[in-house]
Amino acid sequence: MRFFKVKTRAFLPPKDDIYDLLSGITKLRNGDIVVITSKVLAIHQGRCVKIEPKIDKLKLIKREADYYALTRIKQQKFVLTIKNHALGMSAGIDESNANGYYVLLPNNVNQLLREIWSFLRRKHKIKNLGVIATDSHTFPMRRGTIGLAIGLFGFEPLKDYRKSKDIFGRKFKYTQTDIPDALAAMSVFLMGEGSERTPIIVIRGAAVKFTEKQTYRKLVMPLKGDIYYPLLKIFKTR
Repeated sequence: MRFFKVKTRAFLPPKDDIYDLLSGITKLRNGDIVVITSKVLAIHQGRCVKIEPKIDKLKLIKREADYYALTRIKQQKFVLTIKNHALGMSAGIDESNANGYYVLLPNNVNQLLREIWSFLRRKHKIKNLGVIATDSHTFPMRRGTIGLAIGLFGFEPLKDYRKSKDIFGRKFKYTQTDIPDALAAMSVFLMGEGSERTPIIVIRGAAVKFTEKQTYRKLVMPLKGDIYYPLLKIFKTR
């Protein structure tokens, strides 16, 4: 499996054209996966709010979050949120590389990825293609950020080991591999978090099952069915 960086021009808030950016991908092959950071998808949709004194960021976070919980660490106030079936900070609202704007997460991200998938398949004359949208997240009891998939299209997201056997003949009962988040973690590491201008990664040689159906729902766990629900139930709806 190989990862190729796609370096681009600066993508400009409050609105820019993702299809112009995708022209930087010179040639896709059948079976490639295109990984795109959520920030450029959001800017493409115009999901930017000018940072001004009249804008209450806390209200903006609550509006954007599916669920939220307020917390304080060393006298600093933070907002933990659940957005797009993922635990994170501030509903994914970002100020870095945003030129004086709050950049929100994209709307209807899986539908947007389907449109991009269709565009790239036609442009490069290929059949099997995957697309992933990523965002940078923090995890409990870990420093630093890591990439997470907040949307996908074109392939099955899980490798299922249930009912197969381990090396000692014991049957797996629960194990499934989360493919999109594994690929997102490596891709975001290669994209970088600073001034790299590498919002797109092309993955070649990933062993996935391609499909033309929407599969994102197979990846997400219902909140109340999650093993971590005893911790997550403190969150409030907006």
